[in-house]
Amino acid sequence: MDSDDVSQWFGEYLDAFAACGRGERDTASLLAYYGVPLLVTTDEGFFALTSDAQVVAVMQQQVDGMRAAGYGRSEALGSEVTVVNSTSALYRGTYSWQQSDGAEIRRVTLTYLVTDGPAGRRISALLVHSS
Repeated sequence: MDSDDVSQWFGEYLDAFAACGRGERDTASLLAYYGVPLLVTTDEGFFALTSDAQVVAVMQQQVDGMRAAGYGRSEALGSEVTVVNSTSALYRGTYSWQQSDGAEIRRVTLTYLVTDGPAGRRISALLVHSS
């Protein structure tokens, strides 16, 4: 893993996620970026998503909320990549989710475990930081 390559790949993921939030792409298209199983941690709990359908369902909830809030774009407020070893890296980012007019919907900090395996590069864990 190389931090520049991870950053570039992650930028592609963020573009795809934003397109889903705006209703321009189907949420299932995110399976090109998420691994199965996918581990998710939030203040509400820990979840091991073990099927494509479970991953899409959880991402669909997020996307539905973004669409309902009038999501237009994300602004990166800061990010960093920590290469763990030759097959994994941690990507931590803080984002402002905004409406088309720039009004902030939500500010979120996330840490992702990005792995490189048989299916290619994937997000294997999603950790949502407390607000």
